[in-house]
Amino acid sequence: MSNPYATPAPKSWQIVRPQTWRQIGSDLAYILPGFFISLVSFIVLITLFSVGLSTIVIWVGLPVLVACLATARWFATVNRSALRRWSGSIPPVHYRTPQKYTIGGMFRTLADPQPWKDLIHGVFVSFTYRTASFCIAITVLGVSLGGLTQWIWLWFLPPGNTPLAEYIGLDTFLGVSPNTAEAWFGLVYGALFLLLLPFITHLLATADAAMTRALLTNENAALRARGEELTTSRAQIVSEEASTLRKIERDLHDGPQQRLIRLQMDVEAAQRRMLSDPEAARELMNGALEQSREALTELRQLSRGIAPPLLADRGLRTAIESLATRSTVPVTVSGNLEHGARLVESAENAAYFVASEALANVSKHSGATHARLTVQMGPTELYVEVTDDGVGGAHAGKGHGLAGLVDRLAGVDGSLEVISPAGGPTSLRASIPLRA
Repeated sequence: MSNPYATPAPKSWQIVRPQTWRQIGSDLAYILPGFFISLVSFIVLITLFSVGLSTIVIWVGLPVLVACLATARWFATVNRSALRRWSGSIPPVHYRTPQKYTIGGMFRTLADPQPWKDLIHGVFVSFTYRTASFCIAITVLGVSLGGLTQWIWLWFLPPGNTPLAEYIGLDTFLGVSPNTAEAWFGLVYGALFLLLLPFITHLLATADAAMTRALLTNENAALRARGEELTTSRAQIVSEEASTLRKIERDLHDGPQQRLIRLQMDVEAAQRRMLSDPEAARELMNGALEQSREALTELRQLSRGIAPPLLADRGLRTAIESLATRSTVPVTVSGNLEHGARLVESAENAAYFVASEALANVSKHSGATHARLTVQMGPTELYVEVTDDGVGGAHAGKGHGLAGLVDRLAGVDGSLEVISPAGGPTSLRASIPLRA
């Protein structure tokens, strides 16, 4: 199985190939700015850590240490971004949930191991290594360019300068003047260092990337946290599904079931009076017809929380357009999802319930005069966005109406973003992976 985080190997080490020069440029663009980042991080972090540690006995150092770790985390984010640009992808990182700025909360913040790894990287590892790698890269680059161009600038040196070739007797060995021998000598070692340049720069960048991955990412912790999150969200979904089933059962018993019993009684009474009292039978049948209409209305309302046959038979686009036509607020449906296009069943169901709940929220709480529902299918994800021109104030936090959507989407590895400032407009955007 291939490693998705492995650094892609260069296509060629031949110095004459454009791929090699692109690789050299990529490596230098990672190494050289990294030195300046590490220099700043070393100065800032060592200062904050020293002040915090020396004043911890009078409690002033506690918030200073918290600020130090937060700063280390920021520098770590910068370093991870640089590594991502160089290698294409990196393992995930996980930090514990942010705590309140109380004494207990700050101690819990200090108990998170990842910020301490960020601090170690920013103070000790990156500064030491990047100082050395910066010097090596600049030296090799300078020697290479200086040697290759020595035959030009050699003639502009002050009189009395003794070339290195003369010291080692190369001019006597070749039978040429010292300056000529020095020019040839420069071309030789310049070309040699130029041939070594891609190997050296890539080795320096690869070693830096390995240390950055080791200290600034923690894939196992991120996977454990994600597993715990999925376990919690799926347990919440199971609980909500059970609660929904009990509510549907209760609503069926109190609503449509009672109306259907009344309908049966009216029809039976009408049958008995059909010959003896046709007028009374007609009244009973009219009442039974009204009962059937009300039962059908209640059944439709109950089916909002259940995936409709239309979704299974004709696909998500048709089912969502049906939702839009039943909305009390005018809704425009757009997007690149075609009629009849079929997706993974879990993605279709999640998208349908997002659209259903969002439109119900628009109808009940937004005060909007118009809404837009967009269903956009990307290469790996499905996006469902509902916007309205209402009063705003929608929130996806616990205790709010949209909290159930967050749990439902978490069950399929999806996410929900709600932008709803006071006064509107409101934008609800769900991202749902299309993998099975």
